[in-house]
Amino acid sequence: MPELPEVETVRMGLSRLIIGKNIISVDFDTQKSFPNSQDDVDNFLLNTSFTSIRRRGKVLMLDVSSGYSLMVHLKMTGQLVYRGEEAFGAGHPNESLVGILPDKSTRVAITFAQGGTLYFNDQRKFGWMKLLPTAMIFDEPFMMKLGPEPLTDSFTFSQFLAQLKKRQNTTIKAALLDQTVLAGIGNIYADESLYAAKIHPESIVKCIPKQKLKLLYTAIKDILQFSIEKGGATDRNYVNAEGKKGSYIDFAKVFRKEHTPCPNCGRAIIKLRVAGRGTHICSHCQKLYREVMK
Repeated sequence: MPELPEVETVRMGLSRLIIGKNIISVDFDTQKSFPNSQDDVDNFLLNTSFTSIRRRGKVLMLDVSSGYSLMVHLKMTGQLVYRGEEAFGAGHPNESLVGILPDKSTRVAITFAQGGTLYFNDQRKFGWMKLLPTAMIFDEPFMMKLGPEPLTDSFTFSQFLAQLKKRQNTTIKAALLDQTVLAGIGNIYADESLYAAKIHPESIVKCIPKQKLKLLYTAIKDILQFSIEKGGATDRNYVNAEGKKGSYIDFAKVFRKEHTPCPNCGRAIIKLRVAGRGTHICSHCQKLYREVMK
């Protein structure tokens, strides 16, 4: 599943290509992928145009001129592919990114009056496009539960501590993966941020010294921003908004670097399982905190 930097990369790419385009037809093959009534599509999506594209956590919001928005979640195998005066694909990197569309994985096709079509492809049908009044998007239950955005100016260290306190008895890796604690962080950036802060991912949240959490707070913001600048990470099933692999993974210090030397101490990076996820660490550099310091 894409993480915050990858979804932000898609947002920027789509914004360049589809803002202002008029929607003249919408075709879909399954209600699961496009859970919207035909009346809503006819009244609030057809004959409108995209006005802006926003992101919240790992979800995209494509706003249209009717006062409605398409919420898009790519999940594991979703793609957004635009074909028109330019062509690009974003998402699971199979042949649908470059092949003839629509194909057997195409769930939704949005065609524009100016020419061009935006395709939502999804092999496993976990992703979706929901049409909702823009004003009601943040009333959706899962949106209401999302934690703060790590890259906003309003995300302070004090807020970070308050969010972590909700999971003070869990491992720090589990807390970072919890979207109700922070929005948009997944396996890649949890590992990288914890390495940068020199915190072992199995450390218990309440046992980690405040000064180490300050380092983690700064690392999260810096690493996410750097990854956006590099176009995201790919993580095997992800490409950026122009169908190219993101380059952040080339700069990763520990993620998928098992058996290679730690950039800091030279000892081998190892792989563990923490919070149900493959986790990459330097056991020498990253300190384990399991007892409350007095």
